[in-house]
Amino acid sequence: MHAWPAPDLPRLPGRGPRLKLYDTASGTVRRTRQDQVARMYVCGVTPYDSTHLGHAATYLTFDLIARVLQDGGREVDYVQNVTDVDDPLLERAAATNEDWRALADREIERFRTDMTWLRAIPPRRFVGAVEAIAEIAAVVEKLRDDGCVYELGDDLYYSVDADPEFGRISGYDEETMLACARERGGDPDRQGKRNPLDPLLWRAERPGEPAWASRVGRGRPGWHIECTTIALNSLGPDFDIQGGGKDLVFPHHECSASHARRVSGLTRFAEHYVHPGSIGLEGVKMSKSLGNLVFVHRLRTEGADGAAIRVALFAHHYRADRDWRHDSLDQAQATVTRWRQALGLRAGPPAAPLLAEVRDRLSDDLDTPAVLRAVNRWTDEALDEGGEDRDAPHLVRKTLDALLGLA
Repeated sequence: MHAWPAPDLPRLPGRGPRLKLYDTASGTVRRTRQDQVARMYVCGVTPYDSTHLGHAATYLTFDLIARVLQDGGREVDYVQNVTDVDDPLLERAAATNEDWRALADREIERFRTDMTWLRAIPPRRFVGAVEAIAEIAAVVEKLRDDGCVYELGDDLYYSVDADPEFGRISGYDEETMLACARERGGDPDRQGKRNPLDPLLWRAERPGEPAWASRVGRGRPGWHIECTTIALNSLGPDFDIQGGGKDLVFPHHECSASHARRVSGLTRFAEHYVHPGSIGLEGVKMSKSLGNLVFVHRLRTEGADGAAIRVALFAHHYRADRDWRHDSLDQAQATVTRWRQALGLRAGPPAAPLLAEVRDRLSDDLDTPAVLRAVNRWTDEALDEGGEDRDAPHLVRKTLDALLGLA
């Protein structure tokens, strides 16, 4: 599966500092590793609906991470999956009387268009679950041979009791885990499971559902083992960053890591677990069930400025739950317009201090609100007092482009 075109990244003078990120598993802000190549896996969309602002906030967070890592001199080996066969997709296709593959193809292409418009750096590998079926089945078979899989009917389940480290990433108690599993795609109340938290590895063929032949039977993979397999096969174990929205902390990232520990024999799936906060609309969490999603493609087709979308989302720290209000885009557009006015000047205040501050703030767990304040201060000085540095507007423009993705 192909991704989307990469935006041009201007080259900045010097090099940014080493990135520090909050790690969900340890509950601390820690420095990322210094290896030449930073390996990052981000859980992608289930393409039963269009990209909304919650998706945009998540993927722009990892776009920022990739930009900061590259500015610090590291290569970024970025992998993202697409869950292009799963219950939500099949349910939506049935409800709309549409072929599930056509629905998935249409929404994946819309996602690509949205990410291109938002100038997000694409992954090196953009992998659909369907194209990885054989790989996933092989990992399921390995887990079965390892003795941590059992049958329930014709389905295969993973026994979380086989992993003494299960629960280490989320830190949740059992009651919270059960509640999250019920809300986020698990089936803790299915009769016959050894432990209510045991995740499905392989769903045997059902009438009217897609299925593939494999050495573990005819069927399709569970959700968590999909990401385990694609991440391990694309990046190897103990990679740098595992990412996704905070609703993926449990069960998805917990279970994916548990599978990986059993398969690889290592104690760690990823060095950092990074989870952006959620987006609300006028004080209410955005959700499909409430029908209050703000879709990126609608903003795009209505003529919104992609730079303003980025600025509006960066106005709050990525880990904070944010609220999208009726004037969020207008305020961000006013900011972008003012910046462009300053960048159109023939000269301005020195820009090197601004570049240094932007780098410092981004390297400290992506402190984008502080970055926007710094750019506003430079803009105010440029428009109100002028300046004599003829290279300054050009350097600020390159800084905003390379590090914030703003054209």
